[in-house]
Amino acid sequence: MAQIAPPQAPQIALDDGDGMNRIHLRLWQFWWTLVTVLITAWLISLGPIPGIIAVVTAKHILVAILVLGLGVDSRRGAEV
Repeated sequence: MAQIAPPQAPQIALDDGDGMNRIHLRLWQFWWTLVTVLITAWLISLGPIPGIIAVVTAKHILVAILVLGLGVDSRRGAEV
């Protein structure tokens, strides 16, 4: 009877060689997101006008942090 080789172990994480840079970026994203949310919450407590301005500004900041984390500005795979 023919024997089949066991399946390969699943890849847990892909290592692209810059593990510490990735961790640093994720921590940077986390802390600036937290700071943005806390400042926004504080400004909302001051009244409706500062709250509206804070939410609109925070939306832009949080989207910028998200886009940075997605790597939209990276040049991977592009020939420069």
